[in-house]
Amino acid sequence: MNPIQNKIDFTVIFSVKNANPNGDPLNGNRPRQNFDGFGEVSDVCLKRKIRNRLQDMGKKIFVQSADRAEDGINNLFERAESIDGLKEILKANEKKSSGQADEFAYLASKEWIDVRSFGQVFAFAKNKLSVGVRGPVSIQLAESIDPITINSMQITKSVNSVPGEGKTSDTMGTKHFVDFGLYIFHGSINPQLAEKTGFSTEDAESIKEALRTLFENDASSARPEGTMAVEKLYWWEHPGKMGSHSAAKVHQSVKVHKKEGINQPRAVSDYEIRVEPLSNVEMTEIEGI
Repeated sequence: MNPIQNKIDFTVIFSVKNANPNGDPLNGNRPRQNFDGFGEVSDVCLKRKIRNRLQDMGKKIFVQSADRAEDGINNLFERAESIDGLKEILKANEKKSSGQADEFAYLASKEWIDVRSFGQVFAFAKNKLSVGVRGPVSIQLAESIDPITINSMQITKSVNSVPGEGKTSDTMGTKHFVDFGLYIFHGSINPQLAEKTGFSTEDAESIKEALRTLFENDASSARPEGTMAVEKLYWWEHPGKMGSHSAAKVHQSVKVHKKEGINQPRAVSDYEIRVEPLSNVEMTEIEGI
C-alpha cells in the first residue's frame, strides 16, 4: 500500500432527531451545548464512531471499546504486547531505555489503522518507553447550524430490583434528547504525515466509507436506530501534497442556511445547502447511507 500523495479535506453534515448525539457527563449527560446554545459533538466521540465503523469493516483497531474488544484484551498495554515486535521492545525497556521509539511507532502504525490514521501516545508505567505517533487524519468537533432545543423525560422502573421489594415505579432518572438539529464537522488528511505512518490511499477510502456510514451499528437507548443520519459528505482531493487552498477556505466553501420563512427547522429539507466552487481541486458530493 502506498501513502497518499494528495491533500484531502472533507466535510460531513448529519441530522439528529429525538436523540442525544453526545452526552456531557459533567452535566447530567445532557446533549453537549456551548454557551450560545449551539449543539456540539466532541472530536473524541466522532473518532470513536469512525473506529467502530472501521472495526465493522474488518480493520484492526488499537483503541477498541471494552464492549467491542474482538481479541479479548481489555487494556492497551496487553494489546500492544500481543504483537511480537512490540513485545520485544517493551520488554527491553523495562530495565533501560532501548532507543527503539521509531521502530515501535513503525510497527504500531503498520498493525493498526487507527494508529496510522489518528496517531497515538504509547506511554506505559511498566517501562521507560514513551512513543508519540502523529497521525495524518484530523477531525474537528461537530457543531449544530442553529441553537438546539433540549427536552428531558423522566423515566421510571416497572419491576423490583431485589426480592422483597413492594411493587414500585420509583423514578430512576432522566433522559435528555435534541428535538432536531443539523450538525456539521470538518476534517483533513495530511500527506506529509501519511508518509510517516504509512497511511495509504486504501486507508483514505476506508475513512471515507466510515464517514458515509458513520451511524450504522451505533444505536443505543440514547440514540435509537434512524434518529441520527449522515446527510452529506463532501470530499475534496487536491492535485498535490501542499493543496490548492487552505483547509479553512475549503471547509468554509460549504454554506448551510435556513430557508426563507423557516423559524424553527424540523427537517433537513428546511435548510439550503450549497458549496462554492474552488479552482484546481476535485470535489465529490456523497449522499449518506
